[in-house]
Amino acid sequence: MASHLLARGSGDRQDRSVKAVLGPTNTGKTHLAIERLCAHSSGAIGFPLRLLAREVYDRVCKIKGESNVALITGEERIEPPNARWHLCTVEAMPSRPDLAFVALDEAQLAADPERGHVFTDRLLHTRGREETMLLGSATIEPMVRALVPGVEVVSRPRFSKLSHVGAKKLSRIPPRSAIVAFSAEQVYAMAEMLRRFRGGAAVVMGALSPQTRNAQVAMYQAGEVDYLVATDAIGMGLNLDVSHVAFAGLSKYDGHRQRRLTTAEMAQIAGRAGRHHKDGTFGTLAGMGGHDPEFADEEVYAIEEHRFPPLTRLFWRESEPRFDSLATLIEDLESPPPRAELASAPPAIDLAVLKRLADEPDVAGTVRGRALVQRFWQVCSLPDFRQQGPETHSRFVARLWQDLRHGYLGADYVAQAIAQQDNPSGDIDTLQGRIAAVRSWAYITQRPDWVLAREEMAARARAVETRLSDALHSRLTERFVNRRTTVLMRKAGADAGLLPVRVSEAGAVLVDDEPIGHLEGFRFVVDPLARAADRKLLLAAAERHLPALLAARADALAAAAAEPAGLALDGAALLWERLPIARLEPGKTLLEPRLRLDPALGLLPTRQRAAVIGAVEGWLGRRIMTDLGPLCRLAQAARAAESGPDLRALLLRLVASGGVLAREDAGLDRLDSRQRDALRRLGVRVGALDLFVPAALRPLPLALWCQLAALRGQALAAPPESMPPVVAAKAPPAGYRRAAAQAIRVDLAEKLLQTAHRRRIAAAGRRYVLDPALARSMGLATAGYAALLRAAGFRVHMARSLAEAAHGPPAPPMWDWRPPRGAPAKVEPASPLSPTGAFAALAELIR
Repeated sequence: MASHLLARGSGDRQDRSVKAVLGPTNTGKTHLAIERLCAHSSGAIGFPLRLLAREVYDRVCKIKGESNVALITGEERIEPPNARWHLCTVEAMPSRPDLAFVALDEAQLAADPERGHVFTDRLLHTRGREETMLLGSATIEPMVRALVPGVEVVSRPRFSKLSHVGAKKLSRIPPRSAIVAFSAEQVYAMAEMLRRFRGGAAVVMGALSPQTRNAQVAMYQAGEVDYLVATDAIGMGLNLDVSHVAFAGLSKYDGHRQRRLTTAEMAQIAGRAGRHHKDGTFGTLAGMGGHDPEFADEEVYAIEEHRFPPLTRLFWRESEPRFDSLATLIEDLESPPPRAELASAPPAIDLAVLKRLADEPDVAGTVRGRALVQRFWQVCSLPDFRQQGPETHSRFVARLWQDLRHGYLGADYVAQAIAQQDNPSGDIDTLQGRIAAVRSWAYITQRPDWVLAREEMAARARAVETRLSDALHSRLTERFVNRRTTVLMRKAGADAGLLPVRVSEAGAVLVDDEPIGHLEGFRFVVDPLARAADRKLLLAAAERHLPALLAARADALAAAAAEPAGLALDGAALLWERLPIARLEPGKTLLEPRLRLDPALGLLPTRQRAAVIGAVEGWLGRRIMTDLGPLCRLAQAARAAESGPDLRALLLRLVASGGVLAREDAGLDRLDSRQRDALRRLGVRVGALDLFVPAALRPLPLALWCQLAALRGQALAAPPESMPPVVAAKAPPAGYRRAAAQAIRVDLAEKLLQTAHRRRIAAAGRRYVLDPALARSMGLATAGYAALLRAAGFRVHMARSLAEAAHGPPAPPMWDWRPPRGAPAKVEPASPLSPTGAFAALAELIR
C-alpha cells in the first residue's frame, strides 16, 4: 500500500514543475509564494500555523477580493462558493488536481516528530496543475532532491546580517527585543520583570488562541510595548519588528525529555531578529541565578553563517490507510516507510487514541464496516487542543462517538457544550483552558457531517472564542503591561519635550494620555496605584513635563485672584480650588499680614512667580479693605500725626480688638471735643459699656478679623455666621459681651441699656420697674439680663414679702442706677458719644 502511494506520487511529479525555494529566515520566501499564488488562476498555500494562514489570507483578500479567497483551517472555514485561492493549514490543504498553484511553507517540519508525517505527505503528493513550490530551510535540500526527482532548487540569501552579541541582563536588553523562554512559568516571570523595568511586554505562547496571539503581536507591533516574551512558537513564521532576540534558556522539554535545542532550532528562533534589510542580533540572558545559558562557539558560527547539518530523514505515516477493520487501519498506520529517507513517525495522539479505544470492547464493538471505521478514524483525529494526553482525550472522543456512530451530534448538546465555556471571567490559566475547549468545538463544528445546524454552531463557537480571546488579551495586558511606564521609558530621551502632556478636568496629569499622577494646587502627587519601583520614574517625568502645565495654572491662578470669589481663606491658608497656595504670617500690623507662597510654586520661573505673588497679595489687600474697611480707616487715622497720641492709642486698640473695646479701659476721658468729633466721624459709637464700630459687627468682617488675629496669637472665637443676638458661651466670641452664662451682641446689649436709661430718666429720680420683654425676645435669660444691667450700674431692690394675712400678687423688683466706677455721672440714651458733652446738657434742658 505504501509503495503504491509513493509510486503514484512519483508519477504525478514527472510532468509537473516543482520548485524548492530554500534558505534561512528573512529571505522573502513567503512573499514570493504569495506573488506566485496571485499570478495563477487558482491555487493554495499550506502553512504550519492557523495565524499565519489568517495573516496571508488578509493580504490576498486585499489583492483578489474576499469573494475569491478561502481560509481553511481545522477550526475556521471561510469558503466562498467561487473561491479560487486558498490559504490553509497544512492539515487542511485541499487535494484538488484542478488548482494551478500549490505551495508548502516550512517544509523542513517534515522532520518534526509530532506533525512531520503530514508535511511529508504534502511534500510527496500535493501538486499544482502548473506550478508547485516548496518553501523551507536549506537543511531539507538533500531530502527534497532524493524524494522529488527533477525538482528545481533555488537558494535565497538572508536579506540582513545576524550577529551574536553575548549575554545581557534583562534590565539591559534594548527596546524592540524578543525574550524567548521554554515554559509558561518562565515566560510569566520574564514578563513580570519587564513590567517593573520597562513597563511591560507582549506575550506569545503556543497555548494562546490565534486571536489572542494576534492581539498581543499587534500591541507590540504598534509600539504600545517595546518587548515581546515568547516561547519557541515565535520562530514559526511570525513577521515581527524585532532587532534583538534574547534566549532565556537553550533547552526545552520536547514531550519526552529535556534536551538542548538543535542549532537549526536556535537559528529559526534567532532569525526573528533583523527583518527585511535591517540587521539583527541575538544572545542570551545573564543573571539567571547561576544557570546562565551560553552558546557554544560552533553554535554561534552555525547561526551567523547559516550552516546546519542537513536532514537525513523525514517522518512518514501512511496517508491513505485501508478501512476494512480497526486492526487493518492500525496495521497500515504503523506500517514501515517504503524508502530509506523516510522514518516511521512516533505515535501521534490520534493513533494513541485509536489504539486505546480499539482495546475497549464497548467502543470497538460499535465500529463495524468500512464507512464506520473511516468515520471512527476521523473522530480519533480530533486534535487535543486541551493538551490533556491520550487517556483524557480518548474519553472525550468516546463520548462524541456515541452520537456520531448514529449520525450527527445534537444541536442542543453542542450548543450547551459551547455555552459552558462562554465565561470571560477568571485568570490567565482558566481562560486558556476554556479557549482550548472551545477550539475543540470549533473544530467539530467545521466537519461537514458531524453537527446539525453546522453554520449556526460554528458561528457560536467562533463568537465564544472571540470573547474569551479578548478577555485573555485583557488579562495578559493587565498583568504584564504598565503602559504608563512604557510611555515614559520610550519618551525619556531627547524627544521628551515633544510628549503630549495635559491635565484632565479631574486634575489628573496625563502623559500621552496615560495618567502618571495628579496636581494638588501646584504640587505633583504620584498616582497612588503606581508601584514603588515606578515612583522615581514618575517623579522624574513630572519634573520634565510639568513646567508648562504649572505655567498655565499660574496664569489661571492670577486670573482667579482678580475675582473676589476666586480665592478663599481657611485659617492661615489661602486656598485656590480648595487647595493651599500660600499661608498668612504676622506682618507689621494685624491688617497687614505677610504672604508665604507654597513651596510647590518655587518651580515657576522668577517673573511668573513674582506675578503670582502680586496677584495674590492684591486679592488679599482687596479682601481686607472690603470686609475690614472701617478698621482700615481707623488704622489710617491712627497713623495721622494730627490725631494726637491719646486718640491714636485708642484707635490702635480698637483695631487690635476687632472694633470693640470696653469703655472702662478706653481712656475716653482723655480725649478733647475735637478728638471725640473725629472718633464719631470714623464711625465709632460710644456705648454705656463699650466703644464699638457698628459696621464691623457683621459675620464676614468679624470672621476675617479673627483669622488675622489668630496669626498674632489672639485666640478669639469667630461668631456664628448668622450672628444671633444671644449665644450660649462661657467665653464670648468676637463682637459679643458676656452676660452670665450667655453672650449678647455688643450693639444689642447697648440697645437694652439705652432702653433701661430711658426708663430711668422717665422715673425722675424714683425707683422704677424694667420690663425684661425686649431681652427675652432676643433670647437673653433673666439672669443674663440682670448681669448686664448690674455691669452698667443698675441696682435691683426686691420688694418686701407680704404680711402673713395679706393677699395679692408679689410686687415687682425695683431698679435704680449708680454710675459704675470710671463711668460718667450721667448717661443719656440718645448720645452717640459720651453723655457728658453739650448734647447731654441740651437733652437735660429739654426734659
